[in-house]
Amino acid sequence: MDDPWADSEQRNPMAVFKDTNPEAAPDARYKSIARGDDGVYALKSPDGIRWSLLAQEPVIPKGDMTLDSQNLAFWDSLRGRYVGYLRSARTHPTGQRVRDVKTAVSHDFLTWTEPVFLEYPGAPVEHLYTNQIRPYTRVPHIYLGFPKRFVPERNQDRQFPGVSDGVFMSSRDGIRFHRWGEAVLRPGLQPERWVTRNNMIGWGILSLPSSVAGEPDQLSIYVTEGYYTGPASRLRRYTYRLDGFVSVRAPLAGGEMTTRLIRFTGSRLVLNYSTSAAGSIRVEIQDEAGNPIPGYSLQDCPELFGDSVEQAVAWKDAKDPGSLSATTVRLRFLLKDADLYAIQFLP
Repeated sequence: MDDPWADSEQRNPMAVFKDTNPEAAPDARYKSIARGDDGVYALKSPDGIRWSLLAQEPVIPKGDMTLDSQNLAFWDSLRGRYVGYLRSARTHPTGQRVRDVKTAVSHDFLTWTEPVFLEYPGAPVEHLYTNQIRPYTRVPHIYLGFPKRFVPERNQDRQFPGVSDGVFMSSRDGIRFHRWGEAVLRPGLQPERWVTRNNMIGWGILSLPSSVAGEPDQLSIYVTEGYYTGPASRLRRYTYRLDGFVSVRAPLAGGEMTTRLIRFTGSRLVLNYSTSAAGSIRVEIQDEAGNPIPGYSLQDCPELFGDSVEQAVAWKDAKDPGSLSATTVRLRFLLKDADLYAIQFLP
């Protein structure tokens, strides 16, 4: 591979993606961005093995970015553009300087917009060491990210200060992310995982068959361990239920959630949910003023209980909500010892 930074001390591994852009050239079916001393370079490959530069100069100049790994990009088929996420750093009004993420977009993988920092309304100022952002295959208009959170001031190993875990965030526009504060991946009971640079969640989510007969597929993520502490690093697999990244949860005493105003298409309301043997979920459809629509009140909805990734809600008299698809409504959920992971209207 032609390597303009062959003598650099700042080489970094590439995050490779298969380009599903229908206009992608056969010799550029695989692409990647990688950091050099003077910015981010674009690379191409016909097979993921033989690589060459798309341009001899960086396609994104370094500018004021503090480039490091991991930098990544992908083709967003819904929006018809390439999206890149780059390692950087910034100083907040508090004076704290932290590792962070910038994003840029391109229509040809060569000309990119000026990178801008991501926004995390309501989230604390924290070091994000990686970002691991990509569209969620099952709901591609939503971006999911699994950044590695770095806490440099904590130390359980005198030789390698700092500890890390994995957090979760999501976005509808690729810039403003809701970032949950609680870790989705704790270091756990393995002492080596409390050493810095461990617990990096890999880029990508795989759907694989469950090891339990009769269960639906599971989502798999892969996480590093053994960094600095052994002869080699390792990957460990963790699993989620389909769409099971976050949930609305209520105790047995009960709780409820009401959505914002929505318009929908389809005739079936489908839930991804789990209850205990004593738990349940009921659903009410309300008008814009918050009043139950006749035939779709809580009293008209038999209790749902069990565990399913795609269960249709039923109301008495076998009514389906298709007749309401042209109107603006709210959904009210009443939960008891239950988790609600996802909702969707289907034909």
